[in-house]
Amino acid sequence: MRIIAGQFKGRRFYPPANNWPTRPTTDIAKEGLFNILVNQFDFEHIKVLDLFGGTGSHSYEFISRGCTDVTYVDKFPGCVIFVKKTAEALQLKDQLRIFRADVFRFLPACTDQFDYIFAGPPYAMPTIDSLPDLIFQYQLLRPDGWFVLEHDPTHAFRTHPKFLQERHYGKTIFSFFENKSDLTA
Repeated sequence: MRIIAGQFKGRRFYPPANNWPTRPTTDIAKEGLFNILVNQFDFEHIKVLDLFGGTGSHSYEFISRGCTDVTYVDKFPGCVIFVKKTAEALQLKDQLRIFRADVFRFLPACTDQFDYIFAGPPYAMPTIDSLPDLIFQYQLLRPDGWFVLEHDPTHAFRTHPKFLQERHYGKTIFSFFENKSDLTA
């Protein structure tokens, strides 16, 4: 795993691979995603939520690019310990809030709103299709905020009312959803 751009560009991390329930986003897919995001957001002024954060790859990438308010959520103790150690090594304690929690319990309890939310759940998770609805039900996105869900070809979200676009990187698909601001008000 490496950080693609910004202050920590090129920095590599080696999470323990034994018995981890993670599937880190490939560098090619992550680079493609961030090429889109850099044209949409000013990273220095946004608030980010990283769900099913795993190794913390997305969180580090945002912070490396200037984001100062990132929230990471994962329930696997090994991932949380790894992210805490990495955050300490990079001196990120002021930019990164780390929660060891089940995402489906975290979402209804969260009182914050975010400009960007990323979710990289296990592809075989039976409740993956409910994530877009939950994000909007709990009003976690600020107006014009984006939710990006990583999934595989067994899931499709093109008919969701908040769907914006999707991008394919091999078998990795990113579905984008937008909380459009009401321009008629």
